[in-house]
Amino acid sequence: MPQNWSSHDVESNGIKLHYYRTGNGDKPPLILCHGATDSGLCWTRVTRVLERDYDVIMPDARGHGLSDQPASGYSNQDHARDIAGLIQALDLDNPVVGGHSMGAATTLRLVADYPDLASCAILEDPPMWSASPPAAAPGRPNPRESMRRTVLDAHSSDLQTTIDRGKTEHPSWSDEEWQPWADAKKHVSTHFLDEMATVPPARNWRDLLARVKVPMLLITSDPERGGIVTPEASAEAQQILPSLQVIRLEGAGHNIRREQFDPFLAAVQTFLAAHARATTHTAT
Repeated sequence: MPQNWSSHDVESNGIKLHYYRTGNGDKPPLILCHGATDSGLCWTRVTRVLERDYDVIMPDARGHGLSDQPASGYSNQDHARDIAGLIQALDLDNPVVGGHSMGAATTLRLVADYPDLASCAILEDPPMWSASPPAAAPGRPNPRESMRRTVLDAHSSDLQTTIDRGKTEHPSWSDEEWQPWADAKKHVSTHFLDEMATVPPARNWRDLLARVKVPMLLITSDPERGGIVTPEASAEAQQILPSLQVIRLEGAGHNIRREQFDPFLAAVQTFLAAHARATTHTAT
């Protein structure tokens, strides 16, 4: 973690929620919610750029990082309540909220359930399936099974071994990604893994999207590379929420920012310049 960043705990929704922060409230607040089996510091590469203009807050989701690991309670509603509690505890004024995968589901649930808390939202390949989640391709493991195996292997291996395994699977990622990615795997709760294995993925994204009142950016990728959101799902999402901005980045799978970093960051910065700054200036 960079020396100028801080690390804290806060009580939120009945648990201890850990978070990292780049500032002290002198810039517009921006909360980034990580995906399943990652941690707050997995946003490090993106945050090093965004901290120039924003007070970036990177929470560890429950069951991840240094946050509490309850035996149950890992739905997107639970995660959204945690972030709502974080916003209230830190007295943040209409922060931007964004997230990847599980964190994107958290973000969508947050802005749907708490319409007055956030100024705008960013979703990086959220679990928005056109129908049911697709079956694993022939010869490839189920994504949840693969995720569980990666975490359990990390629990019993040293950090470098976990990094080496990750590099084999994702050779195009920047070296800056590997330390936080591998360290995050060592801190994932088995309670989270057990609930993920038994609880089916939430499929209520359409109902949630219909309740969104803030500007929202959806960043998608190539389904053939592992991206979740198909062009059909994107089109349906825009019918439900006509103001939704959708950007598809070619050459990336589910981990869009890790595989197309510069285009991802450009899309985020353009959206933030149009919405986060305008909202913050109006509020002040």
